[in-house]
Amino acid sequence: MARQTHETAPSVSLRQEAFLRAHHRHHHQIAFGRIFLLLLFLGLWETASRLSWIDSFFFSSPSGILLYLWEMLLDHSFFTHTGITLLETVVSFLLVTALSLLTATLLWYQKSLSEILEPYLVVLNALPKSALAPLLIVWLGTGTNTIIVAGISVALFGSIISLYTGFCQVDPEMCKLIYTLGGTRFHALTKVILPSSVPLILSNMKVNIGLALVGVIIGEFLAARRGLGYLIIYGSQVFQLSMVITSIMILCAIAMVFYRLIQGAEHYYKKKY
Repeated sequence: MARQTHETAPSVSLRQEAFLRAHHRHHHQIAFGRIFLLLLFLGLWETASRLSWIDSFFFSSPSGILLYLWEMLLDHSFFTHTGITLLETVVSFLLVTALSLLTATLLWYQKSLSEILEPYLVVLNALPKSALAPLLIVWLGTGTNTIIVAGISVALFGSIISLYTGFCQVDPEMCKLIYTLGGTRFHALTKVILPSSVPLILSNMKVNIGLALVGVIIGEFLAARRGLGYLIIYGSQVFQLSMVITSIMILCAIAMVFYRLIQGAEHYYKKKY
């Protein structure tokens, strides 16, 4: 029996190693495919611009974007405009995460409150947030506070609805077990609902960071004198399309970095728990 167990162990280990190699190879292939697709797009864009298939004045080109980005780095405007947009986005995202988690918890804890507020949350979530921007300017003036509130308004209500729905879908039998053992609703919240909802919360955060960035840019369109949103509006007004497209590319890079950070936290949690 001992000999049979000894002979079985290496085969299991070999299968595990083969699975890990295939898993790593799959991830490398996906990464290669993404990079190849990006380089192909940039190469076709540059070629079309140089061969006059498209008008470089309106569509710019990768080389024109790099040149303008280099100019932004030299005059330090890159750090000024990107830094203010980053700050506003991070503050909006953190406030959305905290407020939505707190509100969703309160709605789960008080069923009657959730029944009262649910239709209002749905209406507020469906309301076009750009319609609120002029009111925010009147109420708060132009500046960072208005932009942060605009960022919060875009993501907050949908996040509350998503988290509350997820809390309600946690296995009710686990909550019943807590109550059977003499636990209270607070114990069910802290021992079952919140721990079971960590993957949902992390997934919700990945959505929120993009929505917060969208809200910040909407606010900068109307109420800013600095930031990437301001550069997009100003560049379109003076027909500096390289400024506009460069700002958009920087926004894409920011969104990707934020997404990868939260995705890394999600992978760490799955690996650990």
